[in-house]
Amino acid sequence: MAHNGFRVLDSDIHIIEPPDLWERYIDAPFKHQAPRGFAEYVLDLRLEIQGKRLPDGVAYQGRARGRGAERDRERFRTFHERGWSAEVQLEAMDAEGIDVGVVYPTRGLYAQAIDGTEPKFAAAVARAYNDWLYDFCAIDPTRLRGAGMISPFDVDDAVAETRRAVRDLGFRAIFLRPNAVNGRNWHDPYYEPLWSELEALEVPLGFHEAVGPLLPEVGERFGRNVMLRHIVCHPGEQMLAAVSFCGGGILERHPRLRVAFLEGNASWAPFLLWRMDEHYEWLGDIFARDLSMKPSEYFKRQCFVSVECDEDPVTAVHDLIGVGNVVFSTDFPHPDCKYPGAVARFLELPLPDSAKRAILWDNCARYYGLAE
Repeated sequence: MAHNGFRVLDSDIHIIEPPDLWERYIDAPFKHQAPRGFAEYVLDLRLEIQGKRLPDGVAYQGRARGRGAERDRERFRTFHERGWSAEVQLEAMDAEGIDVGVVYPTRGLYAQAIDGTEPKFAAAVARAYNDWLYDFCAIDPTRLRGAGMISPFDVDDAVAETRRAVRDLGFRAIFLRPNAVNGRNWHDPYYEPLWSELEALEVPLGFHEAVGPLLPEVGERFGRNVMLRHIVCHPGEQMLAAVSFCGGGILERHPRLRVAFLEGNASWAPFLLWRMDEHYEWLGDIFARDLSMKPSEYFKRQCFVSVECDEDPVTAVHDLIGVGNVVFSTDFPHPDCKYPGAVARFLELPLPDSAKRAILWDNCARYYGLAE
């Protein structure tokens, strides 16, 4: 399938998991604790876990008010009525013109989002999601590629599930939320075994934010004002993670590790790279002695950011640093996606065809290690 002559690889397409996923798939000792979703309304994205309902403090589900929420209820009503099945997913990809999509969760973005979660329970939650995702993608594993969930609450569990997800389930990526867990920065030595395992398996890491976790989050000062929180939490958390990887020495120690900062836009990249380099020049001899390159050079060598279809400022990214680190995402079927016109809208951006081709396919294929 080609959209106006362009192949399309969606770096970050979502599914709406069934409400009873964990009740059906979680290991027997944890069934009484199984997270539970809701499907009372169209785009009811809530997850109840450990007696808490997420997203926290956000009316981000089927009863949300406003013209956007009403539009979304009508736009996705038939998807909801058909249970968001794998068949529905492929039909939506056909309508949008997507050849291949790497699948990320919706409710599952909150499954590891409570600080201090008991590690063995968190690991069981990740295993259950991955087993379900394997079954979901089995309808067409060449077009639906899974990104595996791991628990950040115990690094040994994370390493073991990474290995299983890649070797046994055939997933093309591993994902984490970018928020700090248990007070640790990502460049804390605690996580070194995980970065080493990802590098050894030659599988990339994708960071993905979602508003309203019970973890530290940029924008939480705005409370229940979802507009203000959502403006800042996605790019803000991704920028913090990028600083940790590029300035904190992770990519110096792991030169073959590939990392993407997804659904947080791409247009912040030139500014952040400039600011990291400026501070490295100023203070690097004291605080970044282990770096052998400027932070921006690690980013350009190993990192990726995703652009949204109507992100007009990406033209500045093209002019300032190039688009070799930019991948495309539709964000289907989340409320802010532009389905079914995301690819068409992207092709309207004033970028040369060579840049569009790189963003829509080549860069993403390189990030995920997919054959051309």
